[in-house]
Amino acid sequence: MSGMAISLTERRNDEGTEAKGLDLPLFDLGTVADATGNFSIESKLGEGGFGPVYKGKLEDEQEIAVKRLSKTSVQGVDEFKNEVVLIAKLQHRNLVRLHGCCIEGEERMLIYEYMPNGSLDSFLFDEAKGWLLNWPTRYSIIVGIARGLLYLHQDSRLRIIHRDLKASNILLDMHMNPKISDFGMARIFGGRHGSKHQESRRNIIISGKKNRGIYDSSRSLNLLGYVSKGLELVDEAIGDSYPKAEVLRCMKVGLLCVQERPEDRPTMSAVMLMLGSDSALLPQPRQPGFVAMRGPLDRIPRRASRTRCPSTM
Repeated sequence: MSGMAISLTERRNDEGTEAKGLDLPLFDLGTVADATGNFSIESKLGEGGFGPVYKGKLEDEQEIAVKRLSKTSVQGVDEFKNEVVLIAKLQHRNLVRLHGCCIEGEERMLIYEYMPNGSLDSFLFDEAKGWLLNWPTRYSIIVGIARGLLYLHQDSRLRIIHRDLKASNILLDMHMNPKISDFGMARIFGGRHGSKHQESRRNIIISGKKNRGIYDSSRSLNLLGYVSKGLELVDEAIGDSYPKAEVLRCMKVGLLCVQERPEDRPTMSAVMLMLGSDSALLPQPRQPGFVAMRGPLDRIPRRASRTRCPSTM
């Protein structure tokens, strides 16, 4: 018995050391298990690189989303700690809210607010649901994402680059307001000026098309091939009733944000100004930050094969 007591004490001390300094409420395992029906299949919302995600309800009827780190996670404990440390210090209407975490035994879980409409990609790439995203809703999502990035890059206590911004990491609340999630790959950066990191990408919201690996101009494999066609890019689910000038401006801003040279990209404060002004003069976008090739893909040089397009525009 005494040996068991010592081992339990050591384990609790280890857990306390890991949780120390997180400045975040700690949930005990029993509370989370009860809220999710003991992590039942019925409560499972999906699964990502971090592990499975469950819907739960606390005793006070508050709905939560539980990200449970799996033993086979491609992210791991370091990304778990990174996400906890970063997002615990952030509060913004366009960032998903972290209620707390659970660190008990081998369990590592993040407790988030529940987003009833799921992720943006579930609407963009589903013909049955795409029609729910009319142009005003899409424009509101575009501006909301930009507003969240402006906070991360310039206005928060920590200046943060997300580094994994894509449609599946944009969650939608009951009013279709966007909230940026999944900060496992995020990093703090220094400097006084707004970041020009290549992560503000919005043309996928206009087109409803997934971006692809490498741009081949002869085959128009990449989203850039569609963008050059102007309004032909617009998702059919939007219909014909939309402000053409506003749509084209959003396309152009998206291309400005993925230019190859970081110094050519606008800051997020400039992006917000361009999105919100009908009279703002936008510069002509230059070469995007991925390789434009001619000819068949098997002629792509080795260095180009490692260059990936942005996952989301």
